[in-house]
Amino acid sequence: MSLETPGARPTLLLIDADGASLNSVRLTLGQMGFTQVQTARDGRQGQQVLDGMAQAPDFIICDVFMPHMDGIEFMFDLAKRGYQGRVVLVDGGSDEMLSVAVDVAVALGLNVLAAFGKPLRADALQSLFGTGDGGLPLRVQAPIAS
Repeated sequence: MSLETPGARPTLLLIDADGASLNSVRLTLGQMGFTQVQTARDGRQGQQVLDGMAQAPDFIICDVFMPHMDGIEFMFDLAKRGYQGRVVLVDGGSDEMLSVAVDVAVALGLNVLAAFGKPLRADALQSLFGTGDGGLPLRVQAPIAS
């Protein structure tokens, strides 16, 4: 899917171990016009969701610190899959850990769009994706360069 394609609906996978955060971000994304949002509570569930999708999502928003399989392990899996979409990393811990996660993802060749501390706020999502008529994503920032 190309974001420049008129009428195109971007797909998104949201992975967050915190149920309240997951629901809040999903609601915000829906209000922004994202109608195709899949969710997972950790990296393993994220793998299962990806396996069940006909094609990879355009965006993945992924928590860094999660049980069973953390966000960094999940980034290795995305690289192994050859994921070409854009990644947004979030973390409720230190800025240093978030910075390390970004560095790892970029080194793996992933298209890291942004990184945010938690909680991921609606204004951060608005600034990242912007909105056009009908609330659909209008623009997306360029990925973080290595």
